[in-house]
Amino acid sequence: MTRVTIQGIADRLGISKASVSYALNGQPGVSDATRERVLALAAELGWRPSSSARSLSRSRADAIGMVLKRDPEMLGNEPYYMRTLEGIEDVLARADVSLLLRMTGTTPGRDLEVYRQWSAERRVDGVIVFDRVVDDPRPALFESLGLPYVLHGLWAPTADGRITIDDQARDAELLMRHLASLGHRRLVHLSGPVFLAHELDRRDHIAREARSAGIAVRFVAGDYTLDGAQSMVGAMLAGTFGETAIIASNDLMALGTLAALRTAGRLDIALASWDDSIICRIATPTVTALARHPDEQGRRSARMLLEELERGSADQGEPIHSDLVVRETSVRAIDDVDMLRAAGDTVDA
Repeated sequence: MTRVTIQGIADRLGISKASVSYALNGQPGVSDATRERVLALAAELGWRPSSSARSLSRSRADAIGMVLKRDPEMLGNEPYYMRTLEGIEDVLARADVSLLLRMTGTTPGRDLEVYRQWSAERRVDGVIVFDRVVDDPRPALFESLGLPYVLHGLWAPTADGRITIDDQARDAELLMRHLASLGHRRLVHLSGPVFLAHELDRRDHIAREARSAGIAVRFVAGDYTLDGAQSMVGAMLAGTFGETAIIASNDLMALGTLAALRTAGRLDIALASWDDSIICRIATPTVTALARHPDEQGRRSARMLLEELERGSADQGEPIHSDLVVRETSVRAIDDVDMLRAAGDTVDA
C-alpha cells in the first residue's frame, strides 16, 4: 500500500503543501472550504501524521516517562501498578502520547541516571513519579533539569500543585472505625518499607485514629511481598500474640498474612488490606479491603502532567476517595478468655 503523504494530498487537490499542512494541523491560513476538502481526503486515504515529524515541529517528544525502583518481576505480581498503568495509558492513548517505562531495581541512584539520560536525549516531555522517599532527591533533580513532573499518590500538596493527593487520613479512619465497630482494641499494622513517605503518613494517621478510639497498635514494617508477610506474621503468631486484628499495607501482604493465619488455625483474627484487588476477592476467606481506584489515580496523574505540559500548571482536583469493601475476614473480636484458650493457656473457671 502506497504511503500517504502531505505532498500526495496536495497534488491530488491541486493546492500547496503548506495549505494541506495548515488544514491538517488546525492552523489558520486556509479557508474553511479548503480545510474540509483536505480533511475529507485525508480521512478517505487513511492518512496519519508522522509522529517524528510532529514531534520535531512542536519541539516535543510526545512521550512521558515512568521509572519504577522495583525489580521487573514485581510488575507482574503487583495488581496496584497494573491497574495504575491501565489508567495512565488510557489518558495518554487518547492524547496520542507514548509511555516510556523503565524498571531500575533497587540499586541506589540508577533511577536518577535514567532521568538524566532521558532529559539529555529529550526522550520524554515529563515524568510521573512513584514511591517518594524521605528526603527524596528527585524533585530537586527535575527542577535542575527543567523536566516537568507529577508526584503520584502522595500525602501532601506542594506549592506548585504538581502532586496528586490521596486522602490517607480518611482511609485510616475507614479502616480503624470498621475494626473498632467489630470490637477490636488491639491490632497490628503491617506496613511497607518505612523509608517511603506514604507509609510514614499511614502510620501517623493510624496512630492518631487509634488514640482517638482507645486502640493499641503495634507497627511492624514489611516489604510488600506475599512471602515476606507470611514469614513475619507466622513468626508473630508462634510467639505471644495478643492482637485480634491485622491491617496489611497492600494486597500481597494481606494474602501472605492470610496464609499464616490459616496455617496457625487463627482465622478468628480479623484482616484488612489497604489495597483491594482480585486477590482479595478470590482469597479464602475473602479479604476486607480499601478499594482505592488505582486506575482513576493513574488517569488523574496523567491528566495533570499533560495539563502541566500544555499550560505550565495543573489542577490537582479533589482526592479520589476510597471505598471500604467488607468481606469475610471482618470477624468480630474474641474476648480475652477466648483469646487465652486459642493461645493454649489455662483459664480458671
